[in-house]
Amino acid sequence: MPLRIPQSLYSDLRAHGEETYPHECCGILLGKSDTETLTVHQLIRAGNTRTDSAHNRYHIAPQELIAAQRQARKSGLDIVGFYHSHPDHPAQWSSTDFAEAHWFGCAYVITSVDGDKTKGAAQITNSFLLTGTSEDDKAFLPQRIEFDSPASN
Repeated sequence: MPLRIPQSLYSDLRAHGEETYPHECCGILLGKSDTETLTVHQLIRAGNTRTDSAHNRYHIAPQELIAAQRQARKSGLDIVGFYHSHPDHPAQWSSTDFAEAHWFGCAYVITSVDGDKTKGAAQITNSFLLTGTSEDDKAFLPQRIEFDSPASN
């Protein structure tokens, strides 16, 4: 199941990682899901509430998540995924990312931001679909990212 996203929103989520470097950024993807595709219509930037290790961890405050759910409902959309950056690390999920992922059927998008060679520029962006029905059988599957023109709501 690919993740379909307008190029402008894809650019925005990558820019968010550059702006927060050397800390992780995070955000929420709103859109529609069907049996074949997750389609992103809106991106909500969230504040990273991790103060102990914001350079390699993120946390979205429950209040922001509830506000995003309300915004999605008001727009006739759903939460279809989350995104965050990995400063100076690959765009690959970590054991912490996996342990803290609980939204089955959602995309988890990760952008690597490299400070050594490019002074905080986004490099690779990958997406992973959280599959399963419980903590016992959950898995991250690589997810193709497709670019789409903005869809009307």
